[in-house]
Amino acid sequence: MPSLLDLIEARLGQPGAALLDGDWAIGGSATPEPAPPSRAVPAAVLVPVIARREPSLLLTERTPHLRTHAGQVAFPGGRIDPGDAGPVAAALREAEEEVGLAPGLVRVLGLADRYLTGTGYAVTPVIGAIPPDPPLRLNAEEVAGVFEVPLAFALDPANHQLREAEWQGRLRRFYVIEWQDRTIWGATAAMLVNLAARLA
Repeated sequence: MPSLLDLIEARLGQPGAALLDGDWAIGGSATPEPAPPSRAVPAAVLVPVIARREPSLLLTERTPHLRTHAGQVAFPGGRIDPGDAGPVAAALREAEEEVGLAPGLVRVLGLADRYLTGTGYAVTPVIGAIPPDPPLRLNAEEVAGVFEVPLAFALDPANHQLREAEWQGRLRRFYVIEWQDRTIWGATAAMLVNLAARLA
């Protein structure tokens, strides 16, 4: 029987079309539309899957003083720079800058569906397998800490909670994944929901 990592590698061979940002567009049109792909800023994140007997995700918690998304749970990543050879190179560079993960430790399994955010970014999730307990060096300016979540838990639709909240006079809908004392939400949760749908 193929492992979850084998399934990811098999299914992500041909990335699909871009999906809308979950915390702006899921379930209705009461919130603004994300920027069209032609105007969105290219970005990439690394979705690090730790290759344990039961695979887990490595996630970061952003520092509380950051200008945007302070304190939130996130994948390492950012905009694709002109010097990057593409989303894979950008994701590996950002992961090394944020958590000190050496690019040579990452085995790229594939690219998930591009994700358009309400803030105008077109994010390519790069799924990569990494060895257990890799040596890390956190960038204290950006990353307050890292933690693991079982991959099967994060991809299980039973753990994907769709919530609503009013923000700036508009109703927003967004996904939340609760793991122990951590709350994964917004773009990070939505990318995991999209990945789960891709693998189903």
